[in-house]
Amino acid sequence: MNVEEFRMYCLSKKGVTEEFPFDEETLVFKVMGKMFALCGLEHIPFQIALKCDPERAIELREEYDGRITGAYHMSKKHWNSVHAGELPGDLVRELIDHSYDLVVSGLTKKQQQELENLKSE
Repeated sequence: MNVEEFRMYCLSKKGVTEEFPFDEETLVFKVMGKMFALCGLEHIPFQIALKCDPERAIELREEYDGRITGAYHMSKKHWNSVHAGELPGDLVRELIDHSYDLVVSGLTKKQQQELENLKSE
């Protein structure tokens, strides 16, 4: 997966916006205003930070040693850095989905209803 594929996949999800809230090189994707994916555009090879269940994060880091690590500048308990170009695209999409779903599950009931209403449009 490359940067543009990553970007298009994130934007295909409901309620997602993209922005550069930190600087001109860190692309952030949010669902209903909450971050679920970040990408440093200056990083080569391409890496993304994704939210992850803490237990699963440990398992992934052990299984994909060096290709999935604790995310830089983020809570290493809840965020992974994924070397997307070194992993199968299906796995990267699954991890993006997992991050998105975790963030959606943490939204208020009102926000979840607003998101659901977007899906039915």
